Amino acid sequence: MVPASFIKLPLGSIHPKGWILKWLELQKNGLCGHLGEISAWLEKDNNAWLSEGGDHGWEEVPYWLRGYSDMAFIFDDPAMKKETMIWINAILKSQKENGWFGPEVRSDNGNLDFWPNMVVLFMLQNYYEYTHDVRVIPFMTKYFRFELTVPDKEFLSSYWENSRGGDNLYSVYWLYNLTGDKFLLDLARKIHLNTANWEQESTLPNWHNVNIAECFREPATYYMQTGDSADLKATYNDYFLVRRTFGQVPGGMFGADENARMGYVDPRQGTETCGFAEQMTSDGILTRITGDPMWADNCEDVLFNSFPAAFTPDMKALRYITCPNQVTADDKNHSPGIANNGPFLAMNPFSSRCCQHNHGHALPYYLENLVMASNDNGLAAVMYNACVTKVKVGDGTELTLTEDTRYPFEQEVRFTLNTPQKVSFPIYLRIPGWCEQASVQINGMQVKANAFPDTFIRIDREWSNNDQIRLELPMRLSCRTWQVNQNSVSVNYGPLTFSLKIAEEYKKISNIKSAIGDSKWQKTADPNKWPAYKIEPVSPWNYGLVLDKNSLSASMKIVHKKWPKDNFPFTPSNVPIEIQAKGQRIPTWGIDQYGLVAVLPFYPVKVQTPVENITLIPMGAARLRISAFPSLN
Repeated sequence: MVPASFIKLPLGSIHPKGWILKWLELQKNGLCGHLGEISAWLEKDNNAWLSEGGDHGWEEVPYWLRGYSDMAFIFDDPAMKKETMIWINAILKSQKENGWFGPEVRSDNGNLDFWPNMVVLFMLQNYYEYTHDVRVIPFMTKYFRFELTVPDKEFLSSYWENSRGGDNLYSVYWLYNLTGDKFLLDLARKIHLNTANWEQESTLPNWHNVNIAECFREPATYYMQTGDSADLKATYNDYFLVRRTFGQVPGGMFGADENARMGYVDPRQGTETCGFAEQMTSDGILTRITGDPMWADNCEDVLFNSFPAAFTPDMKALRYITCPNQVTADDKNHSPGIANNGPFLAMNPFSSRCCQHNHGHALPYYLENLVMASNDNGLAAVMYNACVTKVKVGDGTELTLTEDTRYPFEQEVRFTLNTPQKVSFPIYLRIPGWCEQASVQINGMQVKANAFPDTFIRIDREWSNNDQIRLELPMRLSCRTWQVNQNSVSVNYGPLTFSLKIAEEYKKISNIKSAIGDSKWQKTADPNKWPAYKIEPVSPWNYGLVLDKNSLSASMKIVHKKWPKDNFPFTPSNVPIEIQAKGQRIPTWGIDQYGLVAVLPFYPVKVQTPVENITLIPMGAARLRISAFPSLN
């Protein structure tokens, strides 16, 4: 096996602080932490994940459990851990003599559906690393031996499992790294050969947004066994292929709605909330495999700029699709402007069946990827957020790394090492691709380092107790021009992309009438406790920016505000950074026949409307947003 550049620390090694702690608390107290009160798929009576022969059980329980269980252990919450163990114990007890476990779900072709079990295996990795439950390794080994016996024509034979075989592959390698059982490498080859081909040069096996975000990493995962650079290259090719065509937009993602369609490339097309979550998970995995800081850059782009806007600020409701340009968040069917039929834009805790269950793993997995071990007995600060990490380094010395920052809302990251003795090991610090002139100080003294954008600084030295590291990541205003989309412009400050500040009015709507067709909820689910909303704009939104691209500071002004008292910066009223800018209304740009923001007006846009003062806020705080602005005059 090709050694990974970085190694994931066990669940529980990294404890959140600052705004990421607040966000996780909101999730714990919100939809993910209480979905068992709402979702019919989590109802325990006659649930096929709890009892053989139950009448409901597919991907929903595993999807929800991998986020919920991680939160239970991160917060060391007794009630959540008790709930987690009800499900995990039932899963571990469900294994049959032949190795299969869980509901015996069969695809339309009559073959076993391996997809839901892939999510369980993913979840069990973190569970084992936290608990060292002795049941897990033989359980997974027995299941993988069973998979090896399944004829190829019956293995990964339906759409979802065939697309997502890379998840199965990833769990096989995790187990191989623990046991060294050679049969696992034979199974890995079998999985790869029976998975959809994600190594095509100019197309993809399918264009479903979640499949792309989740499955494009499969060739790079297989590369760990083959060492063939063509496998690794294929993952990069997939990533850039979809973004060249559908991703000429801000926010780190691509406009697929549910399925990407030729001709639908405008920033009004969006991504499922599932897609955001799976992309960030892929970014973490690929950072470990490749050591390429590009993946961490993308993870932060999605997390800071796209993911927060998929939820109400209290994390008690979510929507199916979120777009870079979106001034509609209602319960109407916007097809064919949005791919697939349904009320995909409203905030509804009763709806969005897959995203409703799957969204909860994104934040815990992001937390778990902030700091990694390096394969030279060091550690790497891969993404930046306030946290406390306990880790073994060097000769096995256990130390604590405390990270203090409000990044990306400030440009300084401060680390303190607490170690019982002096110890030598390397520390890697990521320099984001957007950052120029980064600098590092240790105990107040400047360090000579090649701090180039999109690299890691490696500092190898003997460390002492209470050593202080200060990393400075200077942020500056910048613009991106999206030539494919009418030369539209987005505004960045460091890793943050900015949206027009639109006044948002929340109006309660019926949870039931506004739910997508395949949604199901418990009879006792309380819509008063878990309300649904549509959001309407109550201020103008159809602006183009007045910009001097040669002197952005002459066109725009950064305004730093007080840090929010509740420690959550992703709402319009709480943002600690705003940009004062100038814009002009575009009278011809409005709502189209599908009830959506119309596609961007043809470049260049000629207007004679007055120049107005406008405010831009971080895109992640804007549930209604214009973040790709038409180019004027």
